[in-house]
Amino acid sequence: MAAPGDDAPVPEHPAVPAPTAAGPLDDWLRDRRQRREEAGLRRRLRTLPGACVDLASNDYLGLSRDPRVVAAAREALDAHGTGSRASRLVTGTLGIHEVLERELCELTGQPAALAFSSGYAANTGVLTALGDADTLIVSDAHAHASLVDGARLSRSPVRIARHSDVAHVGRLLAKRSEERAAVVVESVYSVWGDHAPLVELAAVCRTENALLLVDEAHGIGVAGRGRGLVHEVGLAGAPHVAVTMTLSKALGAQGGAVLGSEALREHLVNTARPFIFDTALAPTSAAAATEAAQIIRTTPELTDRLHERARFVAETLDIAQARAAVQSVPVATPEAAVRAAEQLRARGIAVGCFRPPSVPDGISRLRITAPGNMELQELSDALTRIREVLAGLPGPELPAR
Repeated sequence: MAAPGDDAPVPEHPAVPAPTAAGPLDDWLRDRRQRREEAGLRRRLRTLPGACVDLASNDYLGLSRDPRVVAAAREALDAHGTGSRASRLVTGTLGIHEVLERELCELTGQPAALAFSSGYAANTGVLTALGDADTLIVSDAHAHASLVDGARLSRSPVRIARHSDVAHVGRLLAKRSEERAAVVVESVYSVWGDHAPLVELAAVCRTENALLLVDEAHGIGVAGRGRGLVHEVGLAGAPHVAVTMTLSKALGAQGGAVLGSEALREHLVNTARPFIFDTALAPTSAAAATEAAQIIRTTPELTDRLHERARFVAETLDIAQARAAVQSVPVATPEAAVRAAEQLRARGIAVGCFRPPSVPDGISRLRITAPGNMELQELSDALTRIREVLAGLPGPELPAR
């Protein structure tokens, strides 16, 4: 047999037949696309131009390009290669995963941590591992899609609580017939930037013998001088509180984690399908997140600068400042939001665009994030261009909050 590269004839691939008639889904797919177009909700993948000022990313502290974080990832690449090669329960657990989990505990004040391949996997993993027919899940109305999906996949009965309404949560828990219950919230909500009433929710959960599960995706690196809102309000390590987080926002890496008791960690290792059946977090991401967590923990002034930039954005654009990294500008319609984002991109400014169904209140917004390491002059120049584009948009009709 001829070796590759010899002059042996190369077999031809069978010709792909030309499409003749519409397939069984084609009409339906075209109809769905047309509806999205008419509603101004069609999404497209775009590559960020290299010269663009990026005010759309989740890299809140600019750590993804910090030389120390990059060096840690490069060292892990040299030591372990490009991937972890297997699930954690086979041969995928590396020393760097254990170092990461210890560092996340140091950062958040939690007793134990388990790393997942993404924050989405962490949320779906913990809820499906804890849920069953005898576990009620009470989910905040503004909870992230990963929490919504985790609740659905858990096969638990689910009740939706009004946003940050502690009394409503208490009533739902008090009248439950299920033996167990979990209340699911975010610490800092990504659209309004408001903080969950964690102290009050934790008190209700303690009274009703329920678990409070807090997604700190937008809290780590932002609240509590970087250590998260759970730590800030004194609930770190509380036995009836567990935390999830992503490593892809303020930590500038990729991955996720669940933090709580040792018993919870052991349960997840044995029952969380997104952990058991997924390839382990890549060593480069684990090493980068470890270094970033150390930097946040030991350099809280990074978070202070982030909030200074957020205040500057809010004041310059004349919007109410959110207590978060993300500041959002309400826009009248989805079409206007898309048009503004495209105009800004043409001017060299990348901003995010929140539209239904991604926004819980149906109000489209431009999403603006100024990382803590951005120079004020660069930010000021970008905001000037944003103000110019916003001046040409119709004003939004906002409901009472």
